[in-house]
Amino acid sequence: MKLIGRNAQTEADTEAWAQSPDETQGALPAQRTSGLTVPRASVGYGPDSLVRLSAEQFAAAVGPYSAARTAVEPERDGASFETALAAREQAALESRHRQAADEGDPNASSQLGALLLRRGDLEDAEPYLRSAAGAGLRAAANNLGVLLHQRGHRAEAAQWWRQAAVAGSAPAAHALGLQLRDQGEEEAAEYWLHFAAEHGHPLGAYALGDLMEHRRDVRAERWFKVSADAGHREAAYRLARMREAAGDKETAETWYRTAAARSHARAGLRLGVLLEERGDADEAARWYRQAAQNGEARAACALGFLLRDAGDLTAAAEWWQEAAEAGDGNAANALGALHASRGEAAEAEHWYRAALDAGDHNGAFNLGLLCAGAGREAQAEQWYRRAAYAGHREACNALAVVLLQRGDESGAEPWFSKAAEAGSVDGAFNLGVLHAGRGEQQQAHEWYARAAAEGHGEAALQLAVAQEQRGQLAAALDRYRQAAAGGSAEGAFRLASLLDRRGDADAEAEHWYAVAADADHRRAQVRMGVRAAERGALQIAESWYRRAAEAGSRSAAFNLGLLLARQDSETEAMLWYTRAADAGHGRAALRLALLALRRGEPVQAENWCRRAADYGPAEVAERAARLLGALHSELSA
Repeated sequence: MKLIGRNAQTEADTEAWAQSPDETQGALPAQRTSGLTVPRASVGYGPDSLVRLSAEQFAAAVGPYSAARTAVEPERDGASFETALAAREQAALESRHRQAADEGDPNASSQLGALLLRRGDLEDAEPYLRSAAGAGLRAAANNLGVLLHQRGHRAEAAQWWRQAAVAGSAPAAHALGLQLRDQGEEEAAEYWLHFAAEHGHPLGAYALGDLMEHRRDVRAERWFKVSADAGHREAAYRLARMREAAGDKETAETWYRTAAARSHARAGLRLGVLLEERGDADEAARWYRQAAQNGEARAACALGFLLRDAGDLTAAAEWWQEAAEAGDGNAANALGALHASRGEAAEAEHWYRAALDAGDHNGAFNLGLLCAGAGREAQAEQWYRRAAYAGHREACNALAVVLLQRGDESGAEPWFSKAAEAGSVDGAFNLGVLHAGRGEQQQAHEWYARAAAEGHGEAALQLAVAQEQRGQLAAALDRYRQAAAGGSAEGAFRLASLLDRRGDADAEAEHWYAVAADADHRRAQVRMGVRAAERGALQIAESWYRRAAEAGSRSAAFNLGLLLARQDSETEAMLWYTRAADAGHGRAALRLALLALRRGEPVQAENWCRRAADYGPAEVAERAARLLGALHSELSA
């Protein structure tokens, strides 16, 4: 209870008898410092602060002299002195009030009752407050309502609050409004809360805004603003949330700042999020840090991610651990992922389990991934299943993949469906693959389209291929672009190929070939080599051919051989022809047959001719057959 004391001629209404815990202003948390002690100005010096006390009074205030007290801090002695002085003044004030109250002064009874109520001495306070309230003092009636409410006598408390409110007490109207609201009498509650708010009571304005927001009344914003303007930090926070929901982020930021400056932890978190979204990471970190130090675990977690993105994993881990130990499952998952990335499986498992214990089912999914990575497939399936039954959409998809891989298509399909319906783009794509495998093209394309709409590149690729096959080239180009933008290297290559064949967008084709080639698409790398060679950029061509050939492209190996032969590197060219031929490249085999003939090795030439005829294509097989016939004629002659 926060009772506002006044002099004997004025009344003392109770303020904020039912103040929410969030509105209780506490001291700012200790900052992380280097541990230096900062000198402070001592209290109690200067001629105006000297007070004459007798030796007995001084001893009573600070205790008897002891030889052990050889180095007393002046500040501590000053504090003890002032505490003792304040206690004496309070005792004297209480004595005067008690004497006047016992002589029948209702104002004194009211003041004494308020003093005793503030101290928690309810039994002694009640008769004085009843006496003053009976004499018509509204402050006493209000404070009597507070006392009775604390004792559980809610009905009688409401009677006295009503009497005080009718007499014009805004705090009593606020208290009565809250009690009526809790009893479900919202219309009556609104009346008294409105009365309190109109009479300048900030908590009344806040409670009225809260009641109206609950009923989705647009007037709630007005009363939150009235309360916030009077210094109510929760009202400022609620007002900011309403403005943010309305899309007015600029005004929302202003009110978040107002609330956060008053140490509202959630406001600090939301302010940090807004600042991070617009790219102001440094200021976002400052507000996250303040909110975290004020006990907001989600802010500590967010600060950890900000530090991770800045490259400071050590500091990130410290904040994640602080948040995880405070029960933040997201932070526990982040710590688990960090340890998993370092190969520290036991530590990762510990934090994933902590996330699960905190109610974050992502922990179960991550445990499944951890077990799958370690080859513990049965355990992985159990964790996937646990997360899936809790509604984790990616766990539904992962479980379906496990079931499909072991041939349980009927068991997999419902989980793919559940994942897709919950918004998993991978689940939607996989469901499309499942239908396509059964030849159910219409259903497959419906799921592909759903996944593609969420940016799934491979789903867009499947749609594009189908459209190209039907001759819908304009639509196919759009889908290929979507696939390429979604990260599909095959989509980028096919887009470039289609543009290349159309012949009117050479620069764009080159761009998408390069995108695919940089993503290690081997055919795109070969195409980049061909285009470079056509321009005479042989060094660039050789680089692309080598990259693709070393990754296993037989066409790249053959082209590299041709390029090296033109540069008089016949020996190395032979090596690449051989690699290409061994991989089934007919032209490489035919080239090796001709080179063998040139060296006078007819048997080797015959062997390469036979392979070229087997590998094809048709024109190569035909040339190989003619060469083989000539070799037979020569050998038989």
